[in-house]
Amino acid sequence: GGPTDLSVQAEEGERPGWRDTLAARAFAKEGARVIASDVNISKLEQEVKDVPGIEAKLLNVADKDQVTALVDQLDRVDILFNCAGIVPNGTILDCNEATWDQAMNVNLKSMYFLCQVVIPKMVTQGSGSIVNMSSSVSNIKGAPMRFAYSVSKAGVNGLTKAIAADFVAKGVRCNSICPAAIESPSLQERINGAPDPVKARATFQQKIGRMGKPDEIAALALYLASDESGYTTGQELVVDGGWSLA
Repeated sequence: GGPTDLSVQAEEGERPGWRDTLAARAFAKEGARVIASDVNISKLEQEVKDVPGIEAKLLNVADKDQVTALVDQLDRVDILFNCAGIVPNGTILDCNEATWDQAMNVNLKSMYFLCQVVIPKMVTQGSGSIVNMSSSVSNIKGAPMRFAYSVSKAGVNGLTKAIAADFVAKGVRCNSICPAAIESPSLQERINGAPDPVKARATFQQKIGRMGKPDEIAALALYLASDESGYTTGQELVVDGGWSLA
């Protein structure tokens, strides 16, 4: 069979399918055996039931025992796509310890857990690609009311570079994708619920004149997972329609 891809978890509170299952579908279309996981297994199963090559698994990525148990079932892992995340609102003054811990656990600690248990398999294989979903709202550019989120995503980019540096000679690549606003059901709901939906939508438009499309992110994830990007590691690939330009 094809390579084994471990595609990990939709946005928490988001309907599975807008981003991570698009990537899972793209991987499966290329012949990979895909293990897709989420905390909401019933919705994930609905999203992928019609796609050959994708197996849905229940997983809380912030639980190291669950992560280890899942990865231990796999003989090899060629691709790890980390896509778990939450987006808390507020400044540092609004951020209590529980909000901080949740953001770090889901957005960053989960990637630490998964990378730590997957990398030994990749080193043994002599190859592997890790793709981490980050954000332009991170060390790349500050945004208002995104304190905990921004810190966690900056951590993702640091984790990405550290792993890339440590394992570049072992055949393991690690890169992060840093989008700005991407079309999604939950984002559309927020826009529709705003006092002025037209104005609200305009705030998410980037300099390029629109928001990003989920399939654009899936295509980049597929590229980073494939041998076509074999000379690329340790990079923050910014996909933000020009938002982070000065």
